[in-house]
Amino acid sequence: MKRVLTVITVLAVILSFSMVYAQKPEETKQPAKPVETKPAEVTQQAKPAEAVTVKVDKNQLSGGGKITITGKAPAGKDVYIEVWSERTVRAARLDADPDPKTGKRPYIFYMTDEMPGFYKLIIPEKYKSVLEEAKKEGKKWSVSKVIKDAGADAVYGYPAKIKIDRYQTSLWASIIGSRGQKLDPMDEKENKKRSMQLLKARFRSVGAIFSSNLKIEEDGSFKATVEIPSNAAPGKYFVVAKVDKDIKSEPVVVENSISFPSVYLPNAGRTVNVIWPFLLTAAITTFGVLMGAGGGFILNPILVMLGLPHTVVAGTVMPTVLFSQATGIYNYSKIKFISWKLGVTLGLAMLVGGFIGPKLTELITLDQYKFLFGWVLIILSALMLWQTTPKYLEKNKKEQAILKEFKKRAEEAAKKKQQGGK
Repeated sequence: MKRVLTVITVLAVILSFSMVYAQKPEETKQPAKPVETKPAEVTQQAKPAEAVTVKVDKNQLSGGGKITITGKAPAGKDVYIEVWSERTVRAARLDADPDPKTGKRPYIFYMTDEMPGFYKLIIPEKYKSVLEEAKKEGKKWSVSKVIKDAGADAVYGYPAKIKIDRYQTSLWASIIGSRGQKLDPMDEKENKKRSMQLLKARFRSVGAIFSSNLKIEEDGSFKATVEIPSNAAPGKYFVVAKVDKDIKSEPVVVENSISFPSVYLPNAGRTVNVIWPFLLTAAITTFGVLMGAGGGFILNPILVMLGLPHTVVAGTVMPTVLFSQATGIYNYSKIKFISWKLGVTLGLAMLVGGFIGPKLTELITLDQYKFLFGWVLIILSALMLWQTTPKYLEKNKKEQAILKEFKKRAEEAAKKKQQGGK
């Protein structure tokens, strides 16, 4: 009996031990799951992010200059570089193109005061042909098409975020000195599209906005150069390298400084050496006043040639004419060559034109401005040429004789009146 009890006891102990060890793997297996997965998750999160680094060869410029940009991006991916200035200027565009579906002209005026004074998007050199094709299109080239064909849609960043106002305008609105009715803000997609159009309106040429000198190596290292023009704005310039919208470098800052005689014109977004405009204006005003004008019609195209926006040129010429006209009026009045009645009458008409002109100037493009101004000069030149013909000179002699006779009789009448008063 004792043996039977001993055997049963031994079997019970063995059975209990076997049950304990049978459950242990199961108990340890359950918490082992997170232990196995956690390291995998940590490894995935701790995996080095696809970072982009960028640096420049110089952080200080004086009167512009060339910057060499180097850096590294994830291997096998295209890199793009955006460079823009801290200083901003106004850019405007009138959308008067017929709608492809309805054929109607929208006449919507787009304007921003946040356009960078300098902007450059550097694309990989393999997209050089895209820029060449855009240049062949002439004035019809499109910023959005270049960006799309160069695969840069995701990296087009800074200008896409600028605040753009839009107005439903009309000729009548410009006559009464208004831009028209202000419309509701645009959504992000539409704002981005219009920013591209304003970018072209501001900088005009393909080469002023894009560059394709970005060389990318197999390991992801890259190199490019950008030229900050001598007439660019002073202040900070930001350089950012991008692979896409989210993978990009931290901005690198380059400081540009200027010194006299270079002067920055904020509303034009340009730096100008004032010595040459001063000398040219002095010479132009001399001949302008000689012809009874302020010299603005000669100064105007010269300032446009300096690269200043036509809207700024038209406004800037006005005070210069004021100075020359004031001195001209004083000297002509001393020698009694002014007919005040006629001058005041013409001046009232000029008030109307001076009120309408600035708004119309804001609505037209530089090419339209050149076209209109060119025709005005041609008509004036033709008129002055006609005044040198023998027929006109003969007629003018008769007019001068009549004028002299009238003046003589007026003086005689005045003398008789004085004698009679005595």
